[in-house]
Amino acid sequence: METLHKQVVLITGCSSGGIGNALARAFAARNCIVVATARSIKSMDDLNGDPDAFFLQELDVLLDQNVGQVVRNVMDKFGRIDVLVNNAGVQCIGPLAEIPISSVQHTFNTNVYGSMRLIQAVVPHMASRRKGKIVNVGSVTVLAPGPWSGVYTASKAAIHALTDTLRLELKPLGINVINVVPGAVRSNIGSSAAASYNSMPESKLYKKYEDAIKARAYLSQGEKSMPSKEFADKTVDAIVKEDPPSWLSLGQFSTIMAIMYHMPIFIKDFLLKKAMKC
Repeated sequence: METLHKQVVLITGCSSGGIGNALARAFAARNCIVVATARSIKSMDDLNGDPDAFFLQELDVLLDQNVGQVVRNVMDKFGRIDVLVNNAGVQCIGPLAEIPISSVQHTFNTNVYGSMRLIQAVVPHMASRRKGKIVNVGSVTVLAPGPWSGVYTASKAAIHALTDTLRLELKPLGINVINVVPGAVRSNIGSSAAASYNSMPESKLYKKYEDAIKARAYLSQGEKSMPSKEFADKTVDAIVKEDPPSWLSLGQFSTIMAIMYHMPIFIKDFLLKKAMKC
């Protein structure tokens, strides 16, 4: 009977070392039942110790059938999904003129279409209860897009636009939509960003910028970046409120990027070119 009083939270992208993993722990610490998902159960081994708090599921957000099956598994076990957190995502580092289209497609399929697959899978249930929260994880890079991460930023810009529309469309159905916009938060994203660049074909046009492009992969992982636990705690505290905010931005660079959003283009370009050494 106790589980009837706990919120059931489905989170994508909960591999160890990432923001999703930290969010899973923060929700569990607030007495929620957390459905933690990732492409591999093994990547979430650190969450395996508490079966009362965590229900682990393998989920590849690229696969329609897999998404549908996981949602059915959650409904069969708990009877509801109170909160969906679309956190799963991939990085894509490199100059736009040379990134293979297949990499662009994979980034959008994961970051954008993956989120939409989950949203369309849970909305009918949430609408039937006239209750639910959908959390989409965007990025402060959308506020001032710079060089070397254009595909990733574009995918997150799509998430921002979709979230704005969903907020208006789903409110009449009793569903709150929240855009979480991380700045620099300490996680394993730097390693995954570097791996995405290292897998690209050798650059022909931007060879002299190679060091700057590699440095971009680790930009969010400096000494002043926000620890993932602090980010997760503050984010979850906001999400679980009865009337959650529509927009939440935390982490290093979140303030300066918000300011840059309103700057004239020539000033914004000057600052970004200097920062990204291009």
